[in-house]
Amino acid sequence: MSFRIANKGVLVKGRFPRIVYLEDELFDWVNDPDRFLGELKEEGVEGDLFTFVQQGVDERSPRFDFYHEWESLAVLPITSFDAWWNHQIRTHERNRIRKAEKSGIEVRQVEFNEETVQSIKLIYDESPVRQGKPFWHYRKSLETLKKENGTFLERSEFLGAFYRGEMIGFVKLVHDEGVSSLMQIISMIGHRDKAPTNALLAKTIELCASKGIPYLRYSTWSRRGLGDFKRNHAFQQVEVPRYFVPLNLRGRLSLRLKLHRPIAELLPERLLDAAVTARNRLNARILGTKQGLPHGAAFDDDRMD
Repeated sequence: MSFRIANKGVLVKGRFPRIVYLEDELFDWVNDPDRFLGELKEEGVEGDLFTFVQQGVDERSPRFDFYHEWESLAVLPITSFDAWWNHQIRTHERNRIRKAEKSGIEVRQVEFNEETVQSIKLIYDESPVRQGKPFWHYRKSLETLKKENGTFLERSEFLGAFYRGEMIGFVKLVHDEGVSSLMQIISMIGHRDKAPTNALLAKTIELCASKGIPYLRYSTWSRRGLGDFKRNHAFQQVEVPRYFVPLNLRGRLSLRLKLHRPIAELLPERLLDAAVTARNRLNARILGTKQGLPHGAAFDDDRMD
């Protein structure tokens, strides 16, 4: 279920516990949690726990007196583009960026308009599977994509990766206080050999450096999948407080029993890796067959450019 509280999108997921969180976590923030909790109560939102992440990456000490755990974010410290290029990024990724340029990939800023949304739809509709899971943007309407990608426009910039005049990848970059965040970075799987995603990331870092932005955030830290891509491009693991606030007796009980944690966190890593691999291949086979794709064509196996 979704709600609007204090002009922020709020979602409720799960059954026990029912967890309330911001729809656009890491891009929208709760800086007055007592007031926000009061508005949740006034609106009658039925949840057991409310969770939110502390804003910022430079000041990491807990600011609020609620129970917290540590949320691992992927953050790139930026001093200058030359420092990143010569001392931070790994050699293999540097060569991939050079390859993109030699392959004819051009990255430039684009306006968020009807033409850009149509190009985004073509990128999204290339495959029903991304990262081994059903791709939730696949075959959405233009109106839906315009609405979803049109959030935070007053502090966002878009970059497009072009090949022979066609936009084959894009970045949505959202600026915040002392940090900018990648809300979206994606390229067509069919052009992976040209390394457009690497080129997009390099251009994003160059843009941040030119604006004096000290940190670039790329979602959460992960051991598998995109984790290698982030590490190879010099992103680091940064831990910030994630707060959990019980809203009722069920919430207090679930927090005490640690029921707020995802089941995956309780599994041994070897078992989890095997399960993820099996899931990815099964999704690719089922969804690829349904869409009439050649065997294996829909299997995006978490490798990045």
